[in-house]
Amino acid sequence: MSDCLFCRIVNKEIPGQVVFEDDQVLGFKDISPMAPVHVLLVPKRHISTLNDTTEADIPLLGHINRTAAKLAEQLGIAESGYRLVLNCGADGGQTVFHLHAHLLGGRDLHWPPG
Repeated sequence: MSDCLFCRIVNKEIPGQVVFEDDQVLGFKDISPMAPVHVLLVPKRHISTLNDTTEADIPLLGHINRTAAKLAEQLGIAESGYRLVLNCGADGGQTVFHLHAHLLGGRDLHWPPG
């Protein structure tokens, strides 16, 4: 989708501070970080929300989770702990309608989140 911010970052039309890339997922630093480590993990294929996934997307969703765990290790937050968040829809806090996971860490993350 040409008007989707994350699609434009995936397609290198807009720069992003990329920390991970493979054939399925792009990981880049959030421009408004909520923690010392705040990386967005975005599927390269446009999917608007978690509600738009199908059974066929289960491997991709698992890949995002494993990628988050590997990045947490590389970024030094695996041992102390981190949070992986998927917001879905406007009331769920989703502001960019391209499925993405927030990898957050590097500080104490209180509960409930908000």
